[in-house]
Amino acid sequence: MQRRMWIYGAAVSLGLWGVEAFGADGGEAEDSYRRYVRTAPEFQAVRQDPAVLLGRWNTWVYMPWRYQWSIGTDDVGGRFCREYGINGGFTDHGSGPLDWLEKWNLLFYNDHTAGKGFLYLRGANQKSNFTRFQRDARAIRSGTDGPQPIDQAMLRRLTELITRNIGQIKRSPMRAAYALDDEISWGAFVVPLPWRLYEDEADYQAWLHRYYGGHGPKAQYVTADFILPQLKKPIGQMDFSPLLDRISFNDSVWAGFVGQLVEAANRADPETPCGFVGAQSPNIWGGYDYAKLMKKVQFLEPYDLGSSFAIARSFSPRQAIPLVTTHFHKDDLGVLNDIWQAWYFFAHGSRGMIGWVEGWFDGKTPRPWLKQFSPTLKELGQVQGPKLVGARWLHDGVAIYYSHPSIQISWCLDIESHGRTWVNRGNDHRLGTSHLVRKAWEYLLIDSGIQYSFIPYDRVAAEGVPPEYKVLILPACYGLSDAEAQRIRDFCQQGGTVIADFACGLFDQHGKGRTHGGVLDELFGVRHDGGETFQDFFDPKQFWVETNQDAAYYYKKYRELFATLNPRLEKGFAVAERRLPIGVVRTVGRGRAVYLNLSPQRYLQYREEGTAAEEHRRVFIEPILQAGVRPWVEVIGPDGRRPTNCEVTYWSKDDRVYLFVIQSAPVTGEPTGNTRAEGLQTKTIPIELRFAKEAADLVDERSGQRLGNRQSAKFSWNTAEAVLVSFRRSKPEKTP
Repeated sequence: MQRRMWIYGAAVSLGLWGVEAFGADGGEAEDSYRRYVRTAPEFQAVRQDPAVLLGRWNTWVYMPWRYQWSIGTDDVGGRFCREYGINGGFTDHGSGPLDWLEKWNLLFYNDHTAGKGFLYLRGANQKSNFTRFQRDARAIRSGTDGPQPIDQAMLRRLTELITRNIGQIKRSPMRAAYALDDEISWGAFVVPLPWRLYEDEADYQAWLHRYYGGHGPKAQYVTADFILPQLKKPIGQMDFSPLLDRISFNDSVWAGFVGQLVEAANRADPETPCGFVGAQSPNIWGGYDYAKLMKKVQFLEPYDLGSSFAIARSFSPRQAIPLVTTHFHKDDLGVLNDIWQAWYFFAHGSRGMIGWVEGWFDGKTPRPWLKQFSPTLKELGQVQGPKLVGARWLHDGVAIYYSHPSIQISWCLDIESHGRTWVNRGNDHRLGTSHLVRKAWEYLLIDSGIQYSFIPYDRVAAEGVPPEYKVLILPACYGLSDAEAQRIRDFCQQGGTVIADFACGLFDQHGKGRTHGGVLDELFGVRHDGGETFQDFFDPKQFWVETNQDAAYYYKKYRELFATLNPRLEKGFAVAERRLPIGVVRTVGRGRAVYLNLSPQRYLQYREEGTAAEEHRRVFIEPILQAGVRPWVEVIGPDGRRPTNCEVTYWSKDDRVYLFVIQSAPVTGEPTGNTRAEGLQTKTIPIELRFAKEAADLVDERSGQRLGNRQSAKFSWNTAEAVLVSFRRSKPEKTP
């Protein structure tokens, strides 16, 4: 087949997809799904050597994308960069002012290293360009300039382009990263497009055999119209797999393709990381399964949609992959939003910003807001940035589970309110059940002074839950494999606490409803029988989910979204499963299993309205505290309580811990970037940090003041910036 994809065509022709009947030691047969995630090409990482990834990222870097850079790339432009704290830049398609970047010591990334119109389809910014494909599951990936199949011909074409573009700039000592392209997708952003990426019949069938352990079903080609009639059936009769297997295959092809292009860039320049910019939210569409994707990149700009930045950081080995964020200045939001954004993402692991240069200059005169922003750029780029290079994120022993099959299943359940207008759906990061449940859990933890990391489904299936965690949270985990379920049981038996909110494991990893109950029912001490229908969930007169996402599609406040349906509330939250009690707790071995049967989504509304309080958090956080997790630093505001929307993040490097106090204002954004804070508080307040154990050699990193050994210390906190302190620890890189 001329268009056979290299990654699967080669695997079939070499006989690499035969079923291994026994484990590596010739003993008991290995679970087929565990073997799949352990050995499949889509889960094999490209080279991610921290020494290379961080090689030139010796500080935090601000890189203007010179869209309206009227000041020029001469000495005037260079002096502007130096005066205003700009320490980076960019080149495009393998060309740019290399001599200027070198003269002014500006680290840069190269955009569109793989060109434009291939990874990002032309016309992708208009959904209407793709309407004709959305109900044709055998259509081939196409842009407005015609078919763009992800095949060997495309691989050869882009490899040649990458090699040529890199060859033109790799002589520069200021190169820091290569971006293949911007806002890439196997579709168009995350528009619902169930098409094929290339003519793949043999490859898809071979992949299905591997995915199912050697006995895959016959390949089918369906759209989401196949899902809709099933939503009135009991769970045990639902089978979304003809669609979801197809989409998972697309994700695998896409991840493999991105990985091949990154490796092509590495061959052209082994010393510089490669990835892409404009990453979208985790999604059923477009290739955004972050468990696969993060194994194939060495550099990334994730738009912070649907927790994507925290997920990318969590999946980055040793947090070494340079992650940057996008910056758009908006006059109506003011410069304090810019300052907050820079500090907020720096505290969460950002190694820099890509700034969209629009509205920066009046002619060649910098506008006043740039002068106000410049102290932040100088401090992060010249003072604080170098301190955090190579630092590792610290959590408090809490893991949030990342189940991409559950994200897919959630979309299938969410679209019932749309009916056949599912083709128009977007904004999953604002609407989707899986997205909002995940975000609510993040805020519940943050507001309780507890830090967390995400953990991906493939790692748990293959290796289990790492022992560094005390608690595993399963947020809207509709779909779990038998392999994952066994690893989760093992974690609980060995002393871990497992917390599920609702509908846990009622489907398998393919999107097939389980006919005899949830795969973790015994663990949690609850009972499902496969006969549950939508009438057993949330509002019995309506849908499977908590909200009517069609009625509230353009909501401005969460209250509008949650007012669309009328589920029973307990403790301020929607009861998810009407047959079950709330708060079932069971001792399992040395651990505990907690089935809340409550949706945490409404915490987003309470937080937005400023009414979120400890009593709202208690039902979700109490099992975590009972597992032995404790905030090890308290932040006390002027009223004797924790300030609203206060977050503490901490990092370990060598023998020191770096601790940030920042404002966790709700982050919003768009598929084209434009990250911003909603409801940002801009005031200066006195705070006191109280440590559970004495902090040795405490240093105020912003003032340079050495505070000695302290159990507590007082600071003045500008809530648009950060308090940043460090202290010595005797055992580096262990969670306090």
